[in-house]
Amino acid sequence: MAHADTAPQGAFIDLPQGRIHAVIQGQGPDLVMIHGANGNSRDFSFDLIARMADDFRVIAFDRPGFGFSDDFGGPDSPVVQADILRVAAATLGLEDPIVLGHSYGGAVALAWALRAPNDVAGLTLLAPASHPWPGELGIWYKLSASALGQHIVLPLISRFAPRGAVERSLEGVFAPDPVPEGYLDHLGLALTLRAEQLRLNASQIDSLKRHVDAMAGGYPALTMPIEVLHGTSDTTVGLQYHSARLEAEVESVTLTRLEGVGHMPHHAKPEEVVAAIHRLAARIAEARQD
Repeated sequence: MAHADTAPQGAFIDLPQGRIHAVIQGQGPDLVMIHGANGNSRDFSFDLIARMADDFRVIAFDRPGFGFSDDFGGPDSPVVQADILRVAAATLGLEDPIVLGHSYGGAVALAWALRAPNDVAGLTLLAPASHPWPGELGIWYKLSASALGQHIVLPLISRFAPRGAVERSLEGVFAPDPVPEGYLDHLGLALTLRAEQLRLNASQIDSLKRHVDAMAGGYPALTMPIEVLHGTSDTTVGLQYHSARLEAEVESVTLTRLEGVGHMPHHAKPEEVVAAIHRLAARIAEARQD
């Protein structure tokens, strides 16, 4: 159903274990974009890609198992996902890209930088999930990652969830900012409700805390320029537990706190995100001259 309702926007990259789908637009230095939880590259093609394509070659990947990318065995580790996307990027001939990651995609972008620090020009992180947080996930995440959730609850949601329920969920993610008109139709209702994607997303969210806990010790060694943008009203990924800690631990991090903004800064404040990417590119050029 998903493939009938929403056509791929980009190209397929053939790897030994499967195919990765990527939307590729523009010319210039390479700018990779990695989407967040239960999303796909259309989150960026709604607006941000068009804003950047005049100055960069933008490559927005569907993470393994999301959008139109094959699942590659359903990896729940940001490190494994980063390794897969790095191979896909190399297949496209990318050299020293800027890597942008939103939310869960921020963890994947950080994993990419940890695994290949000499092959990343810089990072732009939007409300990134970077560190372990206090407490546990809510009951919904525990249920959806359980055997009951994986085999019964999520397939039922995939088949019967009304559009209104998805819209309300999106409103919670964007809050206090509005959901842009037409966003859900562009993202693809059917794509976001596929049972296999819901199962993989639940597994990834449930295991994320231990993965970022293992990654966090390596962050202080990162030396490439890093721009971080995070809304002060983000209740999905708390600024104080993630971006503020990155700022404190990594010398090359510049953190922009977006007052009153929620979890989707690239939609709520796209001009700020565009400015941060250009600021990062200038920092990279300056570092190369030294």
